[in-house]
Amino acid sequence: MKAYNPKDWSKLIFHFHKSDSFRMLLPAMLALVIYSSVLTYIDVELKLVKFRSTTVLHSLLGFVLSLLLVFRTNTAYERWWEGRKLWGDLVNNTRNLMLKLNAFIPNDKVELKNNFRILISNYPFALKEHLRGGFKEDLLEEHPNYRVADLKTVNHIPNKIAQQLFLEIEKLRKENIISEEKLIVLNEELRSFTNIAGACERIKSTPIPYSYSTFIKRIIFLYIITLPLGLVDDFKWASIPMVLFVFYAFASLELIAEEIEDPFGYEDNDLPTDEISERIKKNLIEIIK
Repeated sequence: MKAYNPKDWSKLIFHFHKSDSFRMLLPAMLALVIYSSVLTYIDVELKLVKFRSTTVLHSLLGFVLSLLLVFRTNTAYERWWEGRKLWGDLVNNTRNLMLKLNAFIPNDKVELKNNFRILISNYPFALKEHLRGGFKEDLLEEHPNYRVADLKTVNHIPNKIAQQLFLEIEKLRKENIISEEKLIVLNEELRSFTNIAGACERIKSTPIPYSYSTFIKRIIFLYIITLPLGLVDDFKWASIPMVLFVFYAFASLELIAEEIEDPFGYEDNDLPTDEISERIKKNLIEIIK
């Protein structure tokens, strides 16, 4: 996720980052300039065809299209914000679980506390890479009882780490380090790991329905491709920048929605899961010191 100062207007207006919609739309905008210029030249200079103003029709269609894009953007933002809340829950639950384990495990068993810290802090790193469809071995710490290299053959790495965590806590119960009552206290945070992973997977694997996405794109295309016909009679050559502005506004909203509806990737507008995972690791290290 890209960090920025929301009060720095000049930088926000004139700075173009790699995923900026202007850069992405530039080829289409150049093609639109050529298309609009040809239509304008035919009407204004050659006078071969006289296009009649249809601004009333485009005004009505523009209002409907705006409503569709607002709904599309809001839906995508809801998915982004739900993902952020889930990772916020993960931050809180990893802290709570480590705080409880730190209190339940005797102070002379420092190595045992650190072993649990390794498993808990490995989970966010594994989850973020799982949601990106990959696995980075170097991000995970080695546990005395479990080799990180063995996770390469596992389909669902976060589940495997959660299983390891359950097994280690069960060992504590069998060795009478924690009681049945304390095990029940730990159960809420343990269950939350899998629940959070499942909710993130639901966001990841359920994009906006195909028919809705294609419909919006087709409507934008038809609207923009016919817009010069409605403007050239009234605005002549000035219709070209007007068409570009409308296209940039409508198409950018669709591009932004496409990007944020899957908030777990590497794009500038995706969630800062790398930073969150590092923060969780640092917080857990501080707890057991």
